[in-house]
Amino acid sequence: MKQADAAGDPVEGAAARGGLGTVRNAVQLLELLSEGPAYQQLTDLAERSSFSIPTVHRLLRSLVLADLVVQDPRSSRYGLGPELTRLSNHYLARLPLLGALAPYLSQLRDQLGATIHVQTLVRGEVVYVDRVDGQDRGPYRDTHRVHRALDSAGGRLLVSRGDEEEWQRALEAADADVTAVAERERAAWATADHLALAPADPMLPAEVAVPVVDGDGATVAALAANVEDVEDTKRVELVAAHLGRAARAAGRTLGHA
Repeated sequence: MKQADAAGDPVEGAAARGGLGTVRNAVQLLELLSEGPAYQQLTDLAERSSFSIPTVHRLLRSLVLADLVVQDPRSSRYGLGPELTRLSNHYLARLPLLGALAPYLSQLRDQLGATIHVQTLVRGEVVYVDRVDGQDRGPYRDTHRVHRALDSAGGRLLVSRGDEEEWQRALEAADADVTAVAERERAAWATADHLALAPADPMLPAEVAVPVVDGDGATVAALAANVEDVEDTKRVELVAAHLGRAARAAGRTLGHA
């Protein structure tokens, strides 16, 4: 049975009445702040979260004190804070995946003359967690990229192999034409040894991606390289072969929990 807190916001069970519910609500606000404009009004956040204004204000004050959120002194609007950057870098520094792939990234860049990416799937989105730049950068600006899972080759490999919750998140975020393709191709993507895709955004490069599978058989990342033309079958196959060898070598050092 759902209950409400003192501010009238819905909570569920004993855990939600305590610290776990507060953390969950704070995470939801951080998620909302990651969408849309860089700085957002308190009232808009309250409307989008379905929390009361006093509850949102209380949570935001706590997040500001922790530097997870910042408040613009001129507009009083809220945005994501710098502490998130520090925490994310500590997380990446300890990520075994990156340690396993690191020896291969520069080698792949030199072999292929292309920018190499490492991608992970987080809550229906692809996060580019590492990159070695090649000679193909051109006009592309892809630093700190996070995008919808179904908008890239690596994302399609990852989300098709993920659980149903991740798949549904990806479908809900995608455009209607992409959703139709995804529902038709999911089984093929889940068994493919590589995928190539030219994104709809002309400012982003096309890429070839392969899955990184750990020792327990779980797909933990995608390893990708930029390509000029996904219709150049010979080039795509060459890139996929190099990426695949590196992904398999790295994958053998992961897992076996």
